[in-house]
Amino acid sequence: MKKWLARLFGGAGGARPASGQSTPAPVTGLEPAAPTMTEAAPDIDLAFFLWLAGPHVSGAPAGADLILDELARLGRDPLDAASLVPRVPAVIPQLLRSLRDQDSSSAELARQLAQDAVLVAEVIREVNSPYYRPATPVRNLEGALLLLGQNGLRMLLARVAFRPVISIQAGPLARQAAPNLWRQSEHCALAAALLAPRLGADPFEAYLAGLMHNVGLVVALRVIDGLLPAGALPDDDAFGLGLVRVARRISAHIAAQWELPPPIGHAIGHLGDGVSPAAPLPATLAAADRLSKLRMLAGGGQPAFVRAAARLDAHERQVYDQLDDQPAPEER
Repeated sequence: MKKWLARLFGGAGGARPASGQSTPAPVTGLEPAAPTMTEAAPDIDLAFFLWLAGPHVSGAPAGADLILDELARLGRDPLDAASLVPRVPAVIPQLLRSLRDQDSSSAELARQLAQDAVLVAEVIREVNSPYYRPATPVRNLEGALLLLGQNGLRMLLARVAFRPVISIQAGPLARQAAPNLWRQSEHCALAAALLAPRLGADPFEAYLAGLMHNVGLVVALRVIDGLLPAGALPDDDAFGLGLVRVARRISAHIAAQWELPPPIGHAIGHLGDGVSPAAPLPATLAAADRLSKLRMLAGGGQPAFVRAAARLDAHERQVYDQLDDQPAPEER
């Protein structure tokens, strides 16, 4: 793996970005010819996982089977797996049901939100952040609806609800990885919502799938923290790829456990399967996941991914560039 990393990241001395860092490296379009986005995709999942793991990769393969066996068990027991992460607020499934109700009004949306005072306070705080720049301070849900519209408020609410599920973690590995893992989830959700209309998927379902798809990886990181000493993550490519695959299955099962629409769990469960464009939501999530990981790896200055970003087609590049505009958590 270490030789593979040296090739991928342009030498053994290639620095990893600090936690939370995502400032993009310049992409001039003048780099030497490199693999296209599709050609780079087989390595991008492993590269992103190793980037997250950082110094916790120890070089010792011990413990790999123990971790994968436990994750396989959790994949068969979604209730137990879901107990390892905070539950998404119950208002999210309610909002999804109302989204399909053509008679659902802004007043009904506000009524549903008002059931969770903590969530309401977070939404109000977020909508008054520099990112949204309201002309006057927003003091209630009605004001947030006026500023954002129904779909904008739904997306903001979903992001606020999912943030603690991923970004608040204990244990050395999970705690180190959480900020960048949440950042990638936000990027993936935004990319999915932007790609959805062109690919025929529902933008809000695509947005939720992007937020949800890393929940199983959070479970995996917490399992590792519980089974291995700090810094002892197995240094093995097969282990890394196997962990990513089983983590996706866990995410899909937890999505069903949380009563999210079945297409969301299905899309997450088939992420990485080479899905056909005829399956709109899986295809949208797969494209968004690749773009968001590319954004973060290229933003860390990794040469192979900087070159891959330079070769995106015009539509992918437009979405990729919009991810640059999303503020870091500390800017909100």
